[in-house]
Amino acid sequence: MAEFDIEKTSLGLIIDNKYYNTLDIEGFSRMMKDPSYCYKFYWLEAIVQLISENRCEATYDEIINEMIANAWYSVLEFHIHLSGLWADGEVRDNLERAVLKLKELSDLPANASRVEIKNAIAKFDKLLHAEKQALTNNVPYKALSGFANKTGERISLDSSAGRMIAYYNFLNSNAILLPYTFGNETGLNRKLTFSTAWIQMIKDNTVSILGWIQCEKVKWLQNNNPEVPGLIYKLAPLDEKMRKLSHVRKLWDGILDICSINDVFTGDKINKEKYDVDHFIPWSFVMNDELWNLMPMDSSLNSSKNNRLPDWVFFESFARNQYIMYEQVHEKPGIRSLYEACYRDNLHSIWANQELYRKGNTDTEFYNILERNMRPVYDSARRQGYDVWDRRVIDNLNYLM
Repeated sequence: MAEFDIEKTSLGLIIDNKYYNTLDIEGFSRMMKDPSYCYKFYWLEAIVQLISENRCEATYDEIINEMIANAWYSVLEFHIHLSGLWADGEVRDNLERAVLKLKELSDLPANASRVEIKNAIAKFDKLLHAEKQALTNNVPYKALSGFANKTGERISLDSSAGRMIAYYNFLNSNAILLPYTFGNETGLNRKLTFSTAWIQMIKDNTVSILGWIQCEKVKWLQNNNPEVPGLIYKLAPLDEKMRKLSHVRKLWDGILDICSINDVFTGDKINKEKYDVDHFIPWSFVMNDELWNLMPMDSSLNSSKNNRLPDWVFFESFARNQYIMYEQVHEKPGIRSLYEACYRDNLHSIWANQELYRKGNTDTEFYNILERNMRPVYDSARRQGYDVWDRRVIDNLNYLM
């Protein structure tokens, strides 16, 4: 049970002793080991979710539909690459390709609901066939490799799909009870039948098993997206409650009471009654509410900017407003108090506390520190696929007004 010992914190400690005599828990713990592509995680996750919904069988097609819905937010909202890119920039992972193809066909927003995603899959099912079929080439059999070759009947794990299906069905009937067996159908209509004993184990421990899968998935995704911060928060839809902006809002309210601040994008004076606190680099990339990335912004423009990067040409105006805030913090005790109230939620970056906001910086020093630390984050978001908010949008809006 050496392999299983590694997983004790995520799975082993919550398995009741009654399962040890009938189920190969070690084999189950190896279902996430050594993946070649990310969709192995989504495959098992979809199966566990279906079992938790009292399903005892499912077709490849149904499982893959769950996988696409589960991957949608990470790929589109957060621009995560599930298995990295080839040297020519092409997407490596078939599941990511399926998500991107569905987005192209449906034009659904990145924050679409699961119902909307499932409906779109049904609508464009025929056009998604090639991408979905590609997902069945290896993962249904590779996922069971931890159960293979433990008895006298052995097989190469690179065997054809037909041989692997026959082998695993034989293994299940004669030696080891597997989580699922394969039906005789073909293509995406092939059914998996889930073992009754495994169904019971998975139902008893669904939360812990899904947590284990998520942990393994995060480790994989972080390795394949090394420049992406806060990746653990990027596996599910955005939760607006995560944002902590109230103290920053009070700080900018206080500053607006005593001096004029111009909008970063329009150059117009900020109206204290009609502004939002927003992120220069999108929150969905940085996944934090650090003061150095926040700005007062005309409310009418916020929805236009949405989840995009401003053109870097706006950085100079952004830095100018940050410096005005910095001056007020060090000159006005009342503003200093509002600034200090931001420590809990908005002042965690060591470089910002020790360099940017320290007393005595000139405007040039402040600008250089801010640019030196923000530009690499901005460039990482750009490389990850975040769109740039075109300045012409602002010009058009001003013209229409």
